[in-house]
Amino acid sequence: MDNLITEIRSIFSTDKVDIDVLQNLLESYQSNSKDWKEFVTFDPHKYTRNLVDTGNGRYNLMILCWGPGMGSSIHDHSNSHCFVKVLDGTLLETLFEWPENSETEEKEMPMKKLSETYYNRDGVSYMSDNLGLHRMENPSHSNPAISLHLYCPPYDKCQTFDENFA
Repeated sequence: MDNLITEIRSIFSTDKVDIDVLQNLLESYQSNSKDWKEFVTFDPHKYTRNLVDTGNGRYNLMILCWGPGMGSSIHDHSNSHCFVKVLDGTLLETLFEWPENSETEEKEMPMKKLSETYYNRDGVSYMSDNLGLHRMENPSHSNPAISLHLYCPPYDKCQTFDENFA
């Protein structure tokens, strides 16, 4: 993990960050539990987010631990780029269209799903608000999943959405 962090810091040492270079770096990293096991913490009731590196305020690198069947809410990324590298297990990413904002009436229609993609060990996903919203979940009912997330720029809050109401 130290080598990966060093390479990520190098990419962020310039004024302009090339998202493709960052994605290629994450794709080339081969998951090895010796690199990341010190950051693994599970909670039996929810997935956990464990900070690995703050990137001098330019990014956050986190390890997320997903117990069997656990998942996130549908959410945005507060105008940040989000990369997800599966370190162990499988994650299901479901993309959704942004809901239409209507101040005059509340729509009681489900959110529109755009796609569902399974990512296995060493798979990498990229997400930004320009692509829509997403939900990540561990589809296994018996095995945990562990993933590395890079958010740039870092953010404190995101919006969450109810799948049943667009």
